Amino acid sequence: MPQFQAMEVFTRVVEAGSFSRAAVALGMPNATATTLIQRLEAQLGVRLLNRTTRSVSVTPDGMAYYEHCCSILAQMHDAQEALGQRHASPSGHLRVEVPTLMARWVIVPALPSFFAAYPDIQLELSCSESRTALLENGIDCAVWSGDIEDSSLVARPVGQLYLATCAAPSYLAAQGRPTHPRDLATHRCVQHLFQHSGRLAEWTFAKDSDYLKIPMKGSLCVNDENSYLAAAEAGLGIARIPAFVLKEAMQRGSLDPVLSEWLPDPLPLNVVYPQRRHLSGKVRVFVDWIAALFKEHDGIQLRSSVHFAGG
Repeated sequence: MPQFQAMEVFTRVVEAGSFSRAAVALGMPNATATTLIQRLEAQLGVRLLNRTTRSVSVTPDGMAYYEHCCSILAQMHDAQEALGQRHASPSGHLRVEVPTLMARWVIVPALPSFFAAYPDIQLELSCSESRTALLENGIDCAVWSGDIEDSSLVARPVGQLYLATCAAPSYLAAQGRPTHPRDLATHRCVQHLFQHSGRLAEWTFAKDSDYLKIPMKGSLCVNDENSYLAAAEAGLGIARIPAFVLKEAMQRGSLDPVLSEWLPDPLPLNVVYPQRRHLSGKVRVFVDWIAALFKEHDGIQLRSSVHFAGG
């Protein structure tokens, strides 16, 4: 089906802004992708893409054709899957982006159940907090926390992320334990820089009807979740981490909760995927699996499950 293959290549080039990235995502040589687009343009009698040595952009005619291609390809994929699902389980290569600590403590330990149910899926897990451009990087779906500002993405709610304030026992022994958020003015805090926005994380505290936003100070700022956790466990200051991570750290004795009665509002957890990308069977089953996993995971759904003590 050369026509449909050329349309698939064309949509990927538009979305990725690059022949080479589109070719990699589709598993074909760059020359093949280029030839297919040239033949498609010759058949249609219009230029679909503007090419320079550094960039590729879509023409007005190309954008109109792209919209039609997305609709046609989605219908074709739906028809193929409707037939295929009668005889086979979802299969193929699946690229998913997830936060680093969530991958380590929640998703990866549960993957045996996913592969037991879907042995024909090959999962590529990208661990990052940067919120990459999904289409341009060939990501099928991603797990993001917080607000979703990109209107080109579909966001499916799958849970809430509870954060907790904590510090290493060595830090608390040397500096004392804060009993009120305002006490943090005299403490060192490990600051977290969001990769996707470049902004420092703000610390808010809520108790009954009181709501406080406290400016943090400290000598260390990191933008990587693993380094942030390591800094807290090294006694470099008070930190704020996901409740499911603190629960494990408390069991190891590396971190203690503080200000347990002052908890921030939880952040929404969503699985996001591009609106214009056909949602294949392998993506559907992964999204459903993540939603079920988070629904049952004690540290994600229920702040009371962490059993904070001594805060």
